[in-house]
Amino acid sequence: MGLPSKATAKPPAALSNTEVAAELQNVADLLEQHGANPFRVRAYRNAADSIRAMATPVIDVAASQGLDGLMQLPAIGRSLAHTLAHLAHSGRLPMLERLRGENAPERIFTTVADIGPKLAQRIHEELGIETLSGLSAAAHDGRLARVRGMGAKRVQAVRESLAGRFRQAPAAAGAPTRRQPEPPDPPPVQELLDVDREYRQLAQQGKLPRVAPRRFNPTGDAWLPVLHTEREGRHYTALYSNTARAHELGATRDWVVIYRDDDQHSGSWTAITWSFGPLRGRRVIRGREDECARHYALDAGPKNGRLVQRQFRF
Repeated sequence: MGLPSKATAKPPAALSNTEVAAELQNVADLLEQHGANPFRVRAYRNAADSIRAMATPVIDVAASQGLDGLMQLPAIGRSLAHTLAHLAHSGRLPMLERLRGENAPERIFTTVADIGPKLAQRIHEELGIETLSGLSAAAHDGRLARVRGMGAKRVQAVRESLAGRFRQAPAAAGAPTRRQPEPPDPPPVQELLDVDREYRQLAQQGKLPRVAPRRFNPTGDAWLPVLHTEREGRHYTALYSNTARAHELGATRDWVVIYRDDDQHSGSWTAITWSFGPLRGRRVIRGREDECARHYALDAGPKNGRLVQRQFRF
């Protein structure tokens, strides 16, 4: 049976301030259990306290004033504003799902016009985005158009579908679109590779807390190690990929997904062991192979670019 039409799909029920605060408190509790930085734990608890004390529903603020309005609230910075906006529009909190080992961002992408399950998975895998706000930004800055299967009409449909949710005026089909602000510069590959190294080393030594993923885990085993770490104030969470594709390829102990979530930047990247060409056997950040080659002082060359597509075709 196919997915319901977008016209009949129901939006998530609006959450009360008490419910939103409880979700943020759950994030804080799990971060604390995983040994995350106490300042990060406190940030979520302070945000929960702030929202619990509000007279106006924070979901209404998200709907009427967007990210700017949310960032004016006490204890709410840029990252938490994006978190609350996503919660308002989808009813889901990716950070909480990630900490529980159940994150499946591709599911929420299928609520957007003209995106089915396979295309949703491809978008997540190739662009490393997991929220509707990230999808909206990618639709405007050109990244989404580079994903196989995302032609101009489909990208336009995504823009129009998301415009109402993020209080944007969609451009007419074929007309120039106003670009959204460019995302901050991504972390250097050296830093991401170092987080990958730290994660794999501590996971192999059994020194990381483990969660029991709800997906692809019929026995309920707590097998998925989770790392919370920092680099000069930049917060990262790393864990093995628990996606359908990773299981299909037997890569659940090789692919490492690295999330950054702080007030200056958010995003995700996947580190893998490369299988072709000059990078063979090296750890590589997918989508940033050329930078990794320069980091290793190798000449990947144009041939390696073709291998990128061959190795990860979905």
